[in-house]
Amino acid sequence: MNGLQATFRGACAQAWANRRGFWFEITVMILNDLVWVVFWVLFFHRVGTVRGWNTNRILMLQAILTTGGGIVLGVFANARNIGRLAADGELDAALALPVPTLAYILVRKIQALNLGDTIFGVVLFVAIGHPSPSRVAMFLGGSAIAATVLTGFLVLIGSSSFFVGRNEGSELGFHAIVMFGSYPIDVFTGAGRAMLYSVVPAAFIAAVPARLVDSFDPGLAAGAAAAAVVFATLGVVAFNLGLRRYTSGNVWKL
Repeated sequence: MNGLQATFRGACAQAWANRRGFWFEITVMILNDLVWVVFWVLFFHRVGTVRGWNTNRILMLQAILTTGGGIVLGVFANARNIGRLAADGELDAALALPVPTLAYILVRKIQALNLGDTIFGVVLFVAIGHPSPSRVAMFLGGSAIAATVLTGFLVLIGSSSFFVGRNEGSELGFHAIVMFGSYPIDVFTGAGRAMLYSVVPAAFIAAVPARLVDSFDPGLAAGAAAAAVVFATLGVVAFNLGLRRYTSGNVWKL
C-alpha cells in the first residue's frame, strides 16, 4: 500500500509540475463540458420532454457522467491505455515492483485535462441538483458506481490485447460507452437497450445513477452496485489471465 501511495503522489507531482499547463487543460475541458450543457438546455427547451427526460434530469446525467468519467480518465488515466501497454510490451517496469501490477498501472498516470470533467460535474450538481444530505450521498455513491463500472470495462476490453495483440477494440469500446452513456437510456429500446445494461454497460455510468439521485430505488441501487462489482471483477480477472500470456518488450517505462 505504501508503494502505491508513493506512486500516486509521484503522479500528482508530475501532473502539477507545469501549473500553468495544468490549469489550462482543466479550463479547456470545463469549457467543452459547458458546450454540452448549453446544447441539452437548448434541446429540451425546444422539445420539452423525451420519454420522461427533461432538462433537470439530463443535467443530472451529465453531472454524474463527467464526475465519474473524470475520476477514471483523470486519476486512473492508464485504464484507457491497458491495451496499448500490453500489446507494446511496456509492462516490464510494473512487473518488477512489489505492488499489485494493475493497481500500480492505474495510479501511475494522472491526466490533468480530464480532472476538469470531475470539477465540472461537481459544480454542475451543486448548481442544479438541489443538494441535501441524502442527494449528496446518492450523487457520490452514483459517481463511485459510474467510475467503478467504467474502470472495470476499460480494463476488461484493454486486456483483450494480451490475447489478440494490438487492436482497436479498446478505443472503440471507450468511445461507445461514453457516447451511449451521455444520452438518456430510455431513448433506446429492445436489444439495443439490453446491450447498454450488459455488453456495453453505458446505462450504469450515468443514466442509472442519475435516476437514483432523483428517485432512490433500493432494487435499482442494488443492481447498480452489483454491476460495479461484476465489471470490476471481470476487469481484474481478465487482466490477471492476460499477464500469464504477456511477452516482454524490454521497455522499461510506463
